[in-house]
Amino acid sequence: MSSTAIAKTQQSSGPVLDWAAGHGPVTGALSATTGAFAVATTGAATAMPPGWALAVGAAGALGHTVIGLRVRNAGRTLATRAASWLVGAGWTTWAMTHGPLTWAALGSLATLGVGIGAAARSAALFEEAREDEAIAAQERQIAAELSAERRAIAAEWVDRIQRVCSLTVRVLGVEMWPTGTGFSIDAELPPGGATYAKIASESARLSADARLPHGCTAVATPGIHQGRVIIDVTTVNVLEEERTYPTDYAPLSVHTGIPWGYRTNAENILAYLREQCALVVGPTGSGKTNMVHAILAGFARAEDVLTWVIDLNAGSAGLPWVLPALNGQIDSSDGEPVRPGVDWLAGTFDEALLMLETAVKVAKQRKMGYQDLLSKANTDLLPIGPQIPQIMLVIDEGAEILASPDRQMRKLAEKILEVIRIARAMGLRTVLTALGATGSVLGNLMIRREAKVRVALTGGETEGMDLSKMFPGTRGLRVDQAPYKGAGFMATPESSAGLFKTWRILPNQIRDIIAATSDRHPLLDDVSAKAAGSAYARRWDAERTAWMRDHTPTNDTKATQYGPASSLKLSALDDGRGSEQDSPEDEMLARFRAEIDAQFATAPDPHAPTEQAPPPAAAPGLNLSALRGEQDNSAQQAALALLLGAGTEGTGASAIARALADEYGTTRQTVVGWLKAWVSDGTAVRVGEGTKARYVHRQHAPGTGADG
Repeated sequence: MSSTAIAKTQQSSGPVLDWAAGHGPVTGALSATTGAFAVATTGAATAMPPGWALAVGAAGALGHTVIGLRVRNAGRTLATRAASWLVGAGWTTWAMTHGPLTWAALGSLATLGVGIGAAARSAALFEEAREDEAIAAQERQIAAELSAERRAIAAEWVDRIQRVCSLTVRVLGVEMWPTGTGFSIDAELPPGGATYAKIASESARLSADARLPHGCTAVATPGIHQGRVIIDVTTVNVLEEERTYPTDYAPLSVHTGIPWGYRTNAENILAYLREQCALVVGPTGSGKTNMVHAILAGFARAEDVLTWVIDLNAGSAGLPWVLPALNGQIDSSDGEPVRPGVDWLAGTFDEALLMLETAVKVAKQRKMGYQDLLSKANTDLLPIGPQIPQIMLVIDEGAEILASPDRQMRKLAEKILEVIRIARAMGLRTVLTALGATGSVLGNLMIRREAKVRVALTGGETEGMDLSKMFPGTRGLRVDQAPYKGAGFMATPESSAGLFKTWRILPNQIRDIIAATSDRHPLLDDVSAKAAGSAYARRWDAERTAWMRDHTPTNDTKATQYGPASSLKLSALDDGRGSEQDSPEDEMLARFRAEIDAQFATAPDPHAPTEQAPPPAAAPGLNLSALRGEQDNSAQQAALALLLGAGTEGTGASAIARALADEYGTTRQTVVGWLKAWVSDGTAVRVGEGTKARYVHRQHAPGTGADG
């Protein structure tokens, strides 16, 4: 039989004794009597002097008394233990003298054991009662002190409310916050139709009368019914200090709320976004970008959320959540590839439009594909979970897109509003940001109606921060109450507008969150993936993400709040009619210019050398034309490189001129002169007529059809 089997047999053969455990009344008495009997028997057999047992008993009694005094045992306990030692030693001495194996010795030993056990049990009960009484007395003392403090606070604030608000309230309770940063007062309003709004409107005066520190407020909110009011008084300014994002990256859910920051009482404030959209406003320098990162961190921790980000400002809001994973800068502990912190990132107009169109398709497909599931669940809200994740679209400066007059931005705005309008039940919600709480941002009824989670980061900025429009119906909010970066006001359907601050999050912590949550991101459900198609499946393809790794500053990665700037195009995407993004006016102008070029010899730039008009002779004196000549030569070489790079498709004069305009200031007329000269000397070939005319480099020219 193996040792393991023997051990199992021994374990199952009887009760397991814990020899390290302390003695109770029964085991203690049993141990004392058996020990005394063993000593008496051994001593009688070996003729041991009886006085030794008495000496040992006296020493034990003295030792236990000293220890009992050190731990502050009761006198009854000290007497019981000392008597047990002395009585046991006395019986041992008597038994060693007269013999321990007589019925008288055994009977007296049994009686002695019962007495010791009963005395020990009585002493233990007394000690427990004494300890409970000491704890209760301490609690009564603390309660009395708290009660006195609460009574003082209640009396103070009754007088203050009467003095400032001309209302006589009756305080029903004062709750001290566990964080030690303030307290809440539950008060009953006087009869006569008084409401909490009267106290809420005097928040600033109450705070000043209470001499609260800067950043601390007295905010009134509705009580348990309309005749009650809750007054939250902050006594410690927690908004002044900077706190980093909590390092506990525990799993979250859209159903249980995503933490976005903390209130003045140091408690986390949660955003519930299953059915609500969100709006975050903040001027430059208020910490809005950091707030976006904190929001993305919460979404990354959620097990039932996929985050899609649109940032036309070079994708700056989402790049820290994507590049560390795409560039292999993060190692996974289990050897699996690390997924980006966001599920899709769009930094260009085309990618943003593709993402929004995909979101609309997903919403519509979910409505059709999950009818059976909705029927079984007896609900009109799609059951969101890890198997069917919610899609959160975070659109940086998205409110400005909605208010922009630019034609391209209007296309995006239409898609954003469509997602907001049709996708609530199907689990697609948006988080929009803006630079200020202005009428143009909040003028859209859809935003005001759907974005019930609202954040206003002030940073002490007063321009463009109309808090009355951002939080209608809430009174007493002032920008100077939150002059710190990352601080401001936040309101949700579950909590009224009040001061809050978001956490500071740094790039190294973003990488930690990406690594910690990589295996937590859900996969897009099959119904949605089918609707998304290749637009979603190929979102991380090299050609789609090339702009993320291109660190060369170009106009293609720039955008203002009124729309993206013109971009530098180095391919044959333009066929002489303008790009696909051109307006109808631009396309008409391009066709008109091409028609003029085809029918007439458009005059070239006067400084460009042509066969018909040779360059004029240099005038005497100081001549700086050589510098311009070098510039023209560089521009001409760049134009020739563009023509060569266009391949067999060719390109037009308008496309080349637009590509060179920013760097060289080249006009279209100059490019037309170069193209005619290249056609004349055989460097280029003209293909097509009229508006379809284009120029192809001779290396890519077709074998026939060359047109001089």
